[in-house]
Amino acid sequence: MNATVKPPVRREAMRIAGKLVTTDDMVEVRNPYDDSVVGLIPAARPEHVREAFAKAKAFKPTLSRYERQQILQKTAELLRDRKELFAKLITAEAGLCWKDSLYEASRAYDVWSFAAQLTIKDDGEMFSCDISPNGKARKIFTTRQPLLGVISAITPFNHPLNMVSHKLAPAIATNNRLVLKPTELTPLTALALADVLYEAGLPPEMLSVVTGNPSTMGDAMITDPDADLVTFTGSVRVGKHIANTAGYKRIVLELGGNDPLIVMEDADLDKAAELAVTGATKNSGQRCTAVKRILVVESVADAFAKLVVEKAKKLKCGDPMDPNTDVGCVINARSAALFQARVDDAVTKGAEVLYGKRVEGALFHPTVVDKIPYTCELVHEETFGPVIPIIRVPDDIAEVIRISNSTAYGLSSGICTNRYDYIQRLIADLEVGTVNLWEVPGYRIEMSPFGGIKDSGLGYKEGVVEAMKSFTNVKTWSMPWTA
Repeated sequence: MNATVKPPVRREAMRIAGKLVTTDDMVEVRNPYDDSVVGLIPAARPEHVREAFAKAKAFKPTLSRYERQQILQKTAELLRDRKELFAKLITAEAGLCWKDSLYEASRAYDVWSFAAQLTIKDDGEMFSCDISPNGKARKIFTTRQPLLGVISAITPFNHPLNMVSHKLAPAIATNNRLVLKPTELTPLTALALADVLYEAGLPPEMLSVVTGNPSTMGDAMITDPDADLVTFTGSVRVGKHIANTAGYKRIVLELGGNDPLIVMEDADLDKAAELAVTGATKNSGQRCTAVKRILVVESVADAFAKLVVEKAKKLKCGDPMDPNTDVGCVINARSAALFQARVDDAVTKGAEVLYGKRVEGALFHPTVVDKIPYTCELVHEETFGPVIPIIRVPDDIAEVIRISNSTAYGLSSGICTNRYDYIQRLIADLEVGTVNLWEVPGYRIEMSPFGGIKDSGLGYKEGVVEAMKSFTNVKTWSMPWTA
């Protein structure tokens, strides 16, 4: 398929229990690269959200494990067969380069396939009661059941397919009902995914997709009385608003990150530089687990910075639809301007731009910035774009850890060292949910636990296994057992 051929403008409808629902008020979905309109979506009002939750709550799923497994695996296979179609949608509405969009589409296959495999695995436990003088000749058993209410799922722009999949697949695997609200910036992929699920045999009452923004629907996704759990991935500001607004509901919040790549004096600098550049620019730097800070000890900083510049210069930044592009644009020109302002601010505080260009609309070129004070906004806050920021730190593991832990975030990290004492210390003392040795902070598989602490989330984990646990109630029962 030729990625440079633009898809036609999609005039979309919401999917409310499988029914197509439109509104007079429509929201434009724009391509960040050229600002062209690629889609129109309905602007949901609170009554649309209420209808979606009410229809979901009224439906009682009875799918067997086998039936769920078949739906999930069929979804995986349809996504695999339509990978390029979904990649086109992702690139059109998110501005991600063709390479990144293809990669995301292939990751989504894993999410649905892993969920299918886990569905047929019995997750109950058994406990013998005759293990102490106070026990009895009984056994205790557990089983997991779907939530009594409906899951409210709210997703961000940066992974229009994979982030949605990480909420839908575990919920369907556990026989739950959902109402999904994708961001108004990248909703087209989510709507296409819903159609794939219906085609794969999912009862339409189990999934509704409402579109729009809070200006028309308010807090309906958070406060609906039939919502049992709110799962949200996005900004800290919105996450804390959800926490303050949801009331007596379960909440699963996966928020921002400010992830360090730590380079110690014994590191293979070429390998570390490759990880730094890849980790900072993949997905246009728009990953909560992207490399947002590179902490390199002073003794090797000059040599490391030179290697980083060499590798950054090899990246092609430009038209996301060009299959040869390595870095597309960020989500909008406003974000790109913010990143440029942060770079400029760091320069006034002593930082040096070693490589990069000025911002062009939503196109923010990979930019290597060295000698950044660790308190600068560029690296103290989450900068959600392809900046490659180098912070020079003393050759002192205690100082490295202190500076790494100095931000409000605690999602993930990568470490480049072969010293076992450093490895042990960093794993123990970094205030993050993940530590990856000789890998970018974002490395994971779709099944492994993933989540942060501090302002990066509540500590609940994503990943298919952990999400399936979060989306269920555990019921315990016991019976006499004399054998």
